[in-house]
Amino acid sequence: MDDFLERTRQALAAQPFTQLLGATLERMDGEGVALALPLRDELKQQNGFAHGGVLSYLADNALTIAGAMGLGRAVLTSEFKINYLRPAVGATLVARATVIHAGRRQAVCRCDVFARDGHGEKIVATAQGTIAKVDELPAG
Repeated sequence: MDDFLERTRQALAAQPFTQLLGATLERMDGEGVALALPLRDELKQQNGFAHGGVLSYLADNALTIAGAMGLGRAVLTSEFKINYLRPAVGATLVARATVIHAGRRQAVCRCDVFARDGHGEKIVATAQGTIAKVDELPAG
């Protein structure tokens, strides 16, 4: 797991969009993965809560990392859906993803996104996705 953890950290560090948003790997273990993102003003929409695209980014990346835990490193998101449950307000967003089922070529994963503040966490979105194993990752 340590080698996989380090490769995951390197992959996140190599993603310009992840760096722009400021997301970090908070946890990765046998239970799943958690990505955290400080909720800055630049990531909010006009009403003061997190933009849906930010929540979607977190869910997508967490789902993909969870899928990689079940399938191996070379994976891509095949599809996912997200349900926004309430406005996301707080200091930090946290996406926690787990594998529901992994076969030989694809994994179905679930992710819940929470808004965290000084009083705890509230779920703000839930997502489910299919992560596909690929023979090799396309050149970027």
